[in-house]
Amino acid sequence: MRFEGVEIPEWLQPLAKASDDVDPSRLSRFLPPDDPAVRKSAVLILLADGNDGPEVLLTERSWTLRTHAGQMAFPGGGADPEDGTGETGLVRTALREAEEETGLDPTGVVPFAVWPALWVPVSNFGVSPVLAWWREPSPVAVIDPAEVASVHRVPLDALADPANRISCLHPSGFTGPAFTIGNLYIWGFTAGLLDKLLLLGGWYRDWDPSNVVPLPDRLVEAAWRSDGRRPEDVRRMTAIEHDLGQARGDKPEGVE
Repeated sequence: MRFEGVEIPEWLQPLAKASDDVDPSRLSRFLPPDDPAVRKSAVLILLADGNDGPEVLLTERSWTLRTHAGQMAFPGGGADPEDGTGETGLVRTALREAEEETGLDPTGVVPFAVWPALWVPVSNFGVSPVLAWWREPSPVAVIDPAEVASVHRVPLDALADPANRISCLHPSGFTGPAFTIGNLYIWGFTAGLLDKLLLLGGWYRDWDPSNVVPLPDRLVEAAWRSDGRRPEDVRRMTAIEHDLGQARGDKPEGVE
């Protein structure tokens, strides 16, 4: 839902309006189960008016993390009791985590909407996206290399460019929207949210989902390592799964 009485620029108005009653099933096919074991968390979708138009803040997760290593992500993380409850608590979680990860000054951030919680099965997090306008952009950088490898302000125009859009094929057979911008490979939960962000905000451009590209080996290896596999098993499974991915990529099925 959108927060009433919050002043945001004209270019964000369509996104704010679309966030009034957004259907969670429109954002993801993975919705949190009714289970107290699901951990509450929030991510900050922070939008700024950059030199080349609207930008969004993204981080590259550390390659040594136990889960989602090396993946591009929105700043965010698990809720602390001190954050409070309800939407106010989710906003505090998102801002606190963003400050811890990037050095962001939260006083220059104007939250204007919170999307329904979505589920990340591999970590059992119920993730609530907090949408915000970066009214006064502050310097951002890697604060703790053990958590974040790099920080990026990515133009929405680059994300919407069909030349930068692909369908990612995971070795498991899962396919979903992805983005390749320079050396950045954005896939999974973050790419899915960016795809919906472009659509709801009016920045979406048609692209070819039949352009299927297997997940790069470095990200496959990071995913296997997070499962606690031995190095030799990682190398063996990466080779097998990558070969399978290449074969499946000839005739993609169920592209989402």
